[in-house]
Amino acid sequence: MNIMTNTQPIDILLVEDSSSDAELILEALCDSKLSSKFHWVDDGAKAIAFLRKQGKYQEAPRPALIVLDLNLPKKDGREVLQEIKEDPQISTIPIIILTTSDSQQDIINTYRLKANCYICKPMDLENFMSMVKRIEEFWLDLVRLPLYQ
Repeated sequence: MNIMTNTQPIDILLVEDSSSDAELILEALCDSKLSSKFHWVDDGAKAIAFLRKQGKYQEAPRPALIVLDLNLPKKDGREVLQEIKEDPQISTIPIIILTTSDSQQDIINTYRLKANCYICKPMDLENFMSMVKRIEEFWLDLVRLPLYQ
């Protein structure tokens, strides 16, 4: 394991069932200073398959960062978070919860499940894009992520 510097490309897994939100997030991050690779899955079962390199995801890279919605089909984001954090092979991947839920119970529960941060999606486009840029500035410029090869 190496520590990533802000000049190395990284893989980011976006787990988001809303195609419009996913497109906005990916569009905002595409201007990143890093040559990051973004991978998008639209439900929790696909997220776990991607991370465990199962089925069509056998060649999937290990992401350095996961952006996870809570309200997902097939496998809820809370279940995905718990499975990731209980699996020693993938538990160190930082997870950003990005959701519409402003519920204190969701916030408390996801931190108990070891989420790295919890962000509520803004409802208007300008604030949404600004929020994605701040995620990028913090997680891709300031924070040093473990890089697995």
